[in-house]
Amino acid sequence: QVQLVESGGGSVQAGGSLRLSCAASADLGSTYCMVWFRQAPGKEREGVAAINRVYGATYSADSVKGRFTALQDNAKRTIYLQMNRLKHEDTAMYFCAAGAPFAGCKDDWYSTYKYKTWGQGTQVTVSS
Repeated sequence: QVQLVESGGGSVQAGGSLRLSCAASADLGSTYCMVWFRQAPGKEREGVAAINRVYGATYSADSVKGRFTALQDNAKRTIYLQMNRLKHEDTAMYFCAAGAPFAGCKDDWYSTYKYKTWGQGTQVTVSS
C-alpha cells in the first residue's frame, strides 16, 4: 500500500503563504482523487482542497476558496497545497489522503470516510 508523507508546515504570520507537499512512496497510477484535510484542536477533520490527478480538476472548501489550491507534479509523485493569504483560523494539522482506485473526487470529495490512505500530517500555525 502506498504511503503518504506530508511536509512544508511551519509557523507563518497572517497574510503570508506556505506550500505543503505530500509525497507518495509509490506510483499513484490508479488514484484519481487526492485530497488535503485539516484538523484543528477540538474540531472535526475537514476537507480543504482536492485535485483529480487525471483531469486536473481542482476543488476547494468555501472557507479557503480563492486562497488555497491543490497542485500536482506527477513525475515526482507529489501533490501540493498552495496556501495564500493565511489567516489565524487556518492553524491546524494538515493531512493528505488518497482516494480509492479509479474513483473521481465527485461532489463529496471532502468526506473523510471515503479515504483509507492518509499521511501523518504537518502542522501549520498562523499567528495574527
